[in-house]
Amino acid sequence: MIFQRALRRELASAAGATFTILFSVLATWTLISILGKAAGGKVDSGDVVALIGFAILNYLPTILILTSFISVLVAITRSYRDSEMVVWFASGMSLLRWIPPVLTFGLPLVVLTGALSMVATPWAKLKSEEFVQRFEKREDLKKVSPGQFKESTSSNRVFFVEGVSGESTVVQNVFVNTVEKDGNTVVVAKEGVIERQPDGSNFLVLKNGRRYQGVPGQADFQSMEFDRYSMRVSTKVPALGADLPVDTLSTPALLAAPNRYTMSELLKRVAAPVSCLILMLLAIPLGFVNPRAGSAANLILALLIFFTYKNLEKMAEAAIRQGKMDFSAASWPLHVVAALCVVLLFAWRVNPNHRYHPLVLWGAFKRSRTARKGAPA
Repeated sequence: MIFQRALRRELASAAGATFTILFSVLATWTLISILGKAAGGKVDSGDVVALIGFAILNYLPTILILTSFISVLVAITRSYRDSEMVVWFASGMSLLRWIPPVLTFGLPLVVLTGALSMVATPWAKLKSEEFVQRFEKREDLKKVSPGQFKESTSSNRVFFVEGVSGESTVVQNVFVNTVEKDGNTVVVAKEGVIERQPDGSNFLVLKNGRRYQGVPGQADFQSMEFDRYSMRVSTKVPALGADLPVDTLSTPALLAAPNRYTMSELLKRVAAPVSCLILMLLAIPLGFVNPRAGSAANLILALLIFFTYKNLEKMAEAAIRQGKMDFSAASWPLHVVAALCVVLLFAWRVNPNHRYHPLVLWGAFKRSRTARKGAPA
């Protein structure tokens, strides 16, 4: 049918433009956030690109839901604004005839949203968490960026290096301030390198430097020069995968270990494709607009509905996580109410003779204005 092909092309065009805008905003925001963490020494600068990709993949389900909702709403609103819907209704066609082409366009997005929510997003969160843990478990000196002060894992030592030469374990112009019970110890050296011992312990070996201990001016103040000086570096055993958040677990792992935390995460993943489908259908009756008025109000209302829907989903997840409700009781009421709202809106829009139908109200408004203009002064 020509109408369905034209509508699918329009929906695809609107979805492409919406997705491009949302994706660009998300990518920019993620880039700024990850670069800020890298500059602050919270993540490795070499992992920035991978972390950006994982973060974008994590937010893709939300972007797809909003894209499908806005694209359908924009297409319906344009039809009302250009008076195409007047011709549509005058031809005896129902608003329900818009459902098949919208579903033809939207069901692939629903399936993609479900796949991302169930499979891709947990994997991206898992890899991102592994990257962060791997960086946190590195030796103290390896985590130091040139020109920045960095606190050690044990919080009693501060490192500063001026530059890196060769491998990342070899640094130049090293400053180390250690807080001890007897006072502070300051060590400066031209070069430093981490050496791993056979027993697995790591030592920072400084070369050609000076060591200061105590308070200057006191009798116990010590100063000495050295050619080679070793100090133990506090490290952690790299046990990646331990104590991972529940949102990094795969969906089968959530089902295998049912508790309030895993069920809350499962509800979040299941709700993504369901809300995508409901919001797309809601956009059809919600797209009504006065042809002589602007369409910005519809878009603002759509955003309010979207964020309200998502906040109510988070409330249901929190209720399960806090033990106030179980999964069977919290998983369906919100979506059933939303689906019922869709049915009621369709019933309202499909019956154009209803006294409160927008077209009837608009006709009554025009007749009243005409009557007032024609009335004698």
